[in-house]
Amino acid sequence: MSNKVFKVVLLQALPASGKSEVRNFMANVDAQRLKDEFHIGENLQLDDFPYVHMMRRIDNELEALGRPRIFYPGEEPFFDGRDWGTLCNLLNEDYHDLLGRVRVNPDSAAQYLFERIDRAAAGAGISPRLGLLPQQDREAVGKKLEAEARAMLDEKQAAYPESFEDKTIIIECARGGPDGTEPPLSGTFGYQYSLPMFCPEILENAVILYIWVTPEESRRKNADRADPNDPGSNLHHGVPLAVMLGDYGCDDMEYLIQHADKPNHVSFEAHGRHWDLPIGVFDNRVDKTSFLRAEPAAWDPAKVEEVTAAIRAATDTMFANYRG
Repeated sequence: MSNKVFKVVLLQALPASGKSEVRNFMANVDAQRLKDEFHIGENLQLDDFPYVHMMRRIDNELEALGRPRIFYPGEEPFFDGRDWGTLCNLLNEDYHDLLGRVRVNPDSAAQYLFERIDRAAAGAGISPRLGLLPQQDREAVGKKLEAEARAMLDEKQAAYPESFEDKTIIIECARGGPDGTEPPLSGTFGYQYSLPMFCPEILENAVILYIWVTPEESRRKNADRADPNDPGSNLHHGVPLAVMLGDYGCDDMEYLIQHADKPNHVSFEAHGRHWDLPIGVFDNRVDKTSFLRAEPAAWDPAKVEEVTAAIRAATDTMFANYRG
């Protein structure tokens, strides 16, 4: 990989802050310009939202069978907050699969996904759930989800590049804490829990691009973007209000930046080491990105110029501290 582009960018923010919109913007910037102006190579993208979506799909199918839900009680937050770690471990595995171009062709993509979720959860300290379902229930849910799981697997493996030269792996996720909570957050909430869950191979190569919005703005934009006919879409999915308040009612990234050991970094302990990750902040508290949900031909040039300058300022700050 070139040391002129970031190897890994952790794209992080509250839901509906503009993460997917920024990704959409970068996908429509000329490759050379993206490299020269933003220090970002051709994007290889990882995201934990598809796993969140599939966990809810699994629960809904279990409920339809008259069985207990195992991840979410309904439209509320996780039963077990350690599942934020499950999601990080799934991203860790996706990262290693990407670098190793690991290809599999299981008889059942759904059952393979169930095994992956249980394995990732074990890494977060959670006992198996899907593997302990009665076989007939596990097979029934698997049949319902097979097409979606196969499409996820095919899309993942189709994205493997021939070379990683001048490529940037963008890992997107959202974290937060309960409404009314003042940082520092504790337990399984926020980035203070999830950042240390990423594997050393990611952390050694990572910078953070943080999109800053208020929780109130996050809730407003979440309601605006929600399309009930497209619940699995990155750009148009909606997060239930109870989750927005229970898991995303506050955000600890600003606190972590203020208490870092170095300016424009986030500091934490993980894997027996101390980490200082460079961070750049894109201030989106006054919405600069919603227009990016439209087709690129409809983008307002003045708004494109504004969002370009804001992202460039953040990535320049990241690159100034990047060791490559």
